[in-house]
Amino acid sequence: MILDTWGGVTVWLNKKLSGNIRIEYDRVVRMDQKCNDRVSDMNQFWMATDPKKDTLFTRRGKFQEYDDLSLYYAGIGGWNNKTTRFRKYLTPESKPVIKEYTDKEHLLEAEKVYHIKTIVKDGTSSFWINEELFFQYTDPSPLTSGYFGFRSLQSRQEIRNLKIYALD
Repeated sequence: MILDTWGGVTVWLNKKLSGNIRIEYDRVVRMDQKCNDRVSDMNQFWMATDPKKDTLFTRRGKFQEYDDLSLYYAGIGGWNNKTTRFRKYLTPESKPVIKEYTDKEHLLEAEKVYHIKTIVKDGTSSFWINEELFFQYTDPSPLTSGYFGFRSLQSRQEIRNLKIYALD
């Protein structure tokens, strides 16, 4: 799948996930001198739900439209590749940053293949890139079911080899 977008976009898996799971895929930020080439915003949501509606597939892609969801969020290379952070969205007013990096080692490189692995197990979410643990959070009030989505903004990215596993 290629995300080639000027504005914001989220591509949702249309199946709700629950319990202990592992999500894996490969992702590359492409730079081939095309319109949307920009090294930024390799993001994802998981365990996303809308507390007010049965579906969350009513948004048009603006990032602020997700503020009222409950979810976990990893933003790699956000703000023009200046920050990498992990958040839990609780309410529109409460989206605490749980962990953040600004050093070069945790930001994006063009054309590099990133193997992403997200594990949700017994109330703990961990987020791995190329076998390096970036984030781990044991949630006192864990989100135990919801949707998974790829997110990006003004970028061109290739996603391959998506696999989702139920864990014991």
